[in-house]
Amino acid sequence: MYNSKTKIAIVYDWIDKWGGVERVLLHLHRLFPNAHFYTSAVEYKNAQWAKGLTIHPSFIQSFPSFLRMNRALMAPLFPFAFESFTFGEYDLVISVTSAFAKGIITKPGTKHICYLLTPPRYLWSHTKDYISGFKGFFAQPFLHHLQQWDLCAAHRPDKYISISTTTAKRAKQYYQIESQVVHPPFDTEYWDLQKKTMKKPGSVSTTDSYYLCVGRMESYKKTQLILEVAKQKQSSHFVFVGTGSLERKLRQQAPQNCQFAGLVTDSELSYLYSHAKALIMPQNEDFGYISLESQYHGCPVIAYQAGGATETVIEEETGLFFKDQTVPCLTSQLERFEQISYNLSHSTGQIQQSIRERFGSKRFDAQFLYQLQ
Repeated sequence: MYNSKTKIAIVYDWIDKWGGVERVLLHLHRLFPNAHFYTSAVEYKNAQWAKGLTIHPSFIQSFPSFLRMNRALMAPLFPFAFESFTFGEYDLVISVTSAFAKGIITKPGTKHICYLLTPPRYLWSHTKDYISGFKGFFAQPFLHHLQQWDLCAAHRPDKYISISTTTAKRAKQYYQIESQVVHPPFDTEYWDLQKKTMKKPGSVSTTDSYYLCVGRMESYKKTQLILEVAKQKQSSHFVFVGTGSLERKLRQQAPQNCQFAGLVTDSELSYLYSHAKALIMPQNEDFGYISLESQYHGCPVIAYQAGGATETVIEEETGLFFKDQTVPCLTSQLERFEQISYNLSHSTGQIQQSIRERFGSKRFDAQFLYQLQ
């Protein structure tokens, strides 16, 4: 059993943003307040939440910001960055990763447990969503090299814990590794506070009911699909939260019934969840914090029927699924939702206690600490 004297390190791929995984890191910090964090590089400007942590970045930190923030350009160096760390002084190392952090090298006296977010999506499960066409052709030799390194690195941890059944299946499929599932902690007390202090974002002017989309504006999030649906449903309103490399392009293509809120505070996000007709999740998520956030605010979810959403959304009770990432399929489910929206909103509003029991922080602490034994 680990105690306050146990020397613990927590390793994450990069600390440069705020999102669902970063909520997990902060919770691990509360669970292990004396733990040191290791990462390839840290960008405090985009990760204000990390200022209270003791962080040891790799040699990549010495590079100019515009270089270290370019993950594609830095990809050849990430394996060396994580292999350069030494952990001889630690009793336990927890790697939290969807990329390179599991590749750290520990000595026999140090236990290494990997909390797996997913095997790298761009290498295994969703390569076409990240790299395709002309660039993909020339990237293949390098991707093959990274796959070989990733397979080797995957067998360095002493034990795996997966964030979802979806991730556990991928670990088995790509690594031939078995893992226990411990869903990430959902902080219900925190969101109860946000509900009490919620406020409308100044960037959102619509007074009509709307569909909500929350997430980074990258190709794998499938935001483009919602825009195409919005063009077909001019009588409905859509609000988008988040930023990303495709933001400018998506704003330019968006019809008049779409609004972009950009980055919002959690109290503003709480407002948007509480006043939306439904959250639309067109992407295949490894787990999907936003699905729980939405349901905890009584907001039903219309999700692509794959990945983590299938573990959090109860069909016909807290949301609906669509089977294909196509405009006709999603449009059809929006029309279905509008027919039963009252019943779904009512039943979604009744499951807060169920979320506390199934995904709450106390449940995570007990299950995660048990797996560390």
